[in-house]
Amino acid sequence: MSCYTARMTPVLLCLHGWGGSKESFTELRAALDGSSLTMLTPDLPGFGAEPEPPEPWTVENYADWVESWTRKKLQNGDGTEAPVHLLGHSHGGRIALALAARGNIPLRHLHLCASAGIPHRRMLRRSLGWMLSKTGSLLLSIPGLRRLQPIGKRVLYRLFRVHDYEKASPVMRETMRNVQCTDLRPLLPTINVPTDIFWGTDDTMTPLADGKLMHRHIKGSTLHVFPGVRHRVHRDRAAAIASVILNNLDSRSPHP
Repeated sequence: MSCYTARMTPVLLCLHGWGGSKESFTELRAALDGSSLTMLTPDLPGFGAEPEPPEPWTVENYADWVESWTRKKLQNGDGTEAPVHLLGHSHGGRIALALAARGNIPLRHLHLCASAGIPHRRMLRRSLGWMLSKTGSLLLSIPGLRRLQPIGKRVLYRLFRVHDYEKASPVMRETMRNVQCTDLRPLLPTINVPTDIFWGTDDTMTPLADGKLMHRHIKGSTLHVFPGVRHRVHRDRAAAIASVILNNLDSRSPHP
C-alpha cells in the first residue's frame, strides 16, 4: 500500500503530449515542489520508457490504459482511493477529456493545457500527406528509382509537415492517424468536474479557438490565456499553472 494513499494525499496525474514523456513536466514538478500532493507522470505507451502498444490504438485505448495504471497506483487495501487532479497536455488532453467524461476515477479537478481533441482541416492535409507519402513510397520502389527512396520519402513527409509520422513505427503511425481524427467535442458537455483550461495565444498546433470552444462547452470551466505563449504552455507557464492547481487543491474536502 502506497504511503500517500494511506493518508489520502491528493494526486496530480499528468499526461504528456504526442512525442513527449514524463520529462515534459520537469518545470511543473519544480513549481509544485513542497506542495501537499503526489505528482504522477507516466510515460504513455509508445513514448519514453513505455513500450509501444501491440497494435494501433485509439483515444479510448489510451484512456483504458491510463485508467488501469492509475487504479493500481491509487487503490488502498480498504478499497478507498486518493482524490485525483488530472492534467493533460495536447494528446494527453485528449485522454484526460475521455477519462473525465467516463467518470470512473475519483476525479476532483481537470486541468487542460493546449488540449487536442478537435479535428481541423490541417489534419485532413496530413491525412492526404500520409496517403501521398505511401503512394510516393510505392513509386520510389520501382527499379531505377529505389536509390532515390530515402531522400524522396523525407521530401514527401516534410512537404506535408508530417515529421512525427516520418519518425514513427507502423503501429504508431496508425495510432497517430486514429487519435488525430477523433472528435471529442461531443464529450465536452458531459464533463461535470471543475475544469481549468490553459492556452497560449500563439499556439499553432492547437489554436486558441479550441480552448475557447472547450471553455464554452465545459460547464463552469475557467479559461486562462497567456499572451505570446505557444504550444508549450505547460512548460513555459508552469509557475502560473502550479499556482492555479494549488489554489484549487483542498485535501481536506471529501470526494463527492
